[in-house]
Amino acid sequence: MNLNATIIFQMLVFFILGWFTMKFVWPPLTKAMEERRQKIAAGLADAERGRADLAQAQARVSLLESSAKAENQARVADAEKQAAALIEQARREAEAERARIVAQAQQEAEQEVQRARAALRDAVADLAVKGAEQILRREVNAQAHADLLGQLKAQL
Repeated sequence: MNLNATIIFQMLVFFILGWFTMKFVWPPLTKAMEERRQKIAAGLADAERGRADLAQAQARVSLLESSAKAENQARVADAEKQAAALIEQARREAEAERARIVAQAQQEAEQEVQRARAALRDAVADLAVKGAEQILRREVNAQAHADLLGQLKAQL
């Protein structure tokens, strides 16, 4: 064969193969590459939106934490005030109860003193009557009279 015919034949096959590749092979490849490029671009955009959403969420969480912390501090302060008020009220009630108990004990002690005085008066009166009775039963004797008075003093 001739070298020129071989080159022409090879050029013809090359152009047919190029045309076939451009017509049937290349469009699906470029279409697949374009779809892949679009998916990658969408993924990058979604990732960027995710970062922005994360930053917003962190800002919201930080804001909520600070407001919750302030709210908790306010609640603690209110609880401390209520506790102080309850303690003060309990102290006043305890003081009032103590005063009532002391007054009642003083009143009971006074009543007991009155009963003891009355009992003592009765006992002294009985002893005086008994002493007078014994003096009158015996004859009038200074020595006997002094002895009886000494016994009476001992009994008192």
